[in-house]
Amino acid sequence: MRFAIASVALCIMVVILTTAVITGFKNEITNKIFGFWGHIDITNHAVKRNYEAIPIDKEADYIDTIRSLKQVSMKKFEEGSAGKTLNTLTTNAGVSHVQSVCLIPGIIKTKTEFESIIIKGIGDDFNWSNLESFIVKGGKLDLKGDEMSTGILISEYTAKSLSLDIDQEIIVTFLKSAERKQIPRKFKIAGIYKTGLQEYDKRFALADIRKVQQIFGWEDNQVMGMEVFIDDLEDLDIMNDYIYLDVLPGQLYSETVKAKFPAIFSWLELQNINEYVILSLMTIVSIINMITALLILILERSQMIGVLKALGCTNWSIRKIFLIKAFHVIKWGLIIGNIVGLIVCFIQKYFKVIKLNEENYYLSSAPIELNIPHILMLNVTVVSVILLFLIIPTFLITRISPVKVLHFK
Repeated sequence: MRFAIASVALCIMVVILTTAVITGFKNEITNKIFGFWGHIDITNHAVKRNYEAIPIDKEADYIDTIRSLKQVSMKKFEEGSAGKTLNTLTTNAGVSHVQSVCLIPGIIKTKTEFESIIIKGIGDDFNWSNLESFIVKGGKLDLKGDEMSTGILISEYTAKSLSLDIDQEIIVTFLKSAERKQIPRKFKIAGIYKTGLQEYDKRFALADIRKVQQIFGWEDNQVMGMEVFIDDLEDLDIMNDYIYLDVLPGQLYSETVKAKFPAIFSWLELQNINEYVILSLMTIVSIINMITALLILILERSQMIGVLKALGCTNWSIRKIFLIKAFHVIKWGLIIGNIVGLIVCFIQKYFKVIKLNEENYYLSSAPIELNIPHILMLNVTVVSVILLFLIIPTFLITRISPVKVLHFK
């Protein structure tokens, strides 16, 4: 019985840890990507096709329409068992924020080193709530003034590569491809960020969008693209289709960040398979151990079963006795497993005991995110599945003959 309790406890503990780590891992990576890019990216078709710097008007009516979007519905053909059917899809919520951006490649020069970089121009409408948590030194850019800010936010990777620190002045040289002309601009490092996503940290720096507009020769209302944030990620595909098909003019294109970086999100989706495999394996181990324990218990109590049958007890009433006993074993396993699992989760969450290689996993430590409703559902599922399978070994009781077992007493 102790072995069976330990088996169930280990199963529940591993399942809680697996769910907490995988959920935390997916959410941490997703928040980093969305914090840097938003949920939906709106640009001119030519920018997507050949990276031409073609501006769009951030004050256009369709941008105001996108900002005001709440719950929307649209009709869409979907593939089903009966072929394609026309369904009405409705979002749970709407758009929470829209911000303007401009991208331009450049080269950061110091006295001894240089590094290629992409400057992401941002304005006073930039949402710092997600990205601000990744600033490891200095602070965010001050973009509220009437004059262009000379501040720049570079990554920790770039700072280490070029031996830079906050408050240092750097020269960034831009190439205007149409005129084959180099345009140098002086910046002062206002802050250093670190997302842990190497492909971002190696390539991007943030600066005042007005600097980029000046280099392109654009007006204040002209930007390269708009980033849209939505309230509910479940609405991402529906909202993107609605914006592209029903709101934007023909020359503009909208794309979800999942479509923009499919490799990362496909990799994250694979984590679900790991979770299902571990959950299945742990449940199977618990079922086997509980069945073994119950069979031993039934065989040890065969004489008691014979006496009960001789006194007139039905097979089902005797089977219920053993199922109730098994439930108590499972109950203690659940209690111990949940307590130990939650303690380990809290230790990891606040003390970061388990470290990760950030270059491979994009995180410096194993993340933990506890979803209490999900954990309760897992507990109920495990108990239900184990008890369901434990009905099978209790059929042995129906084959026990009172005459035989009492004869050998």
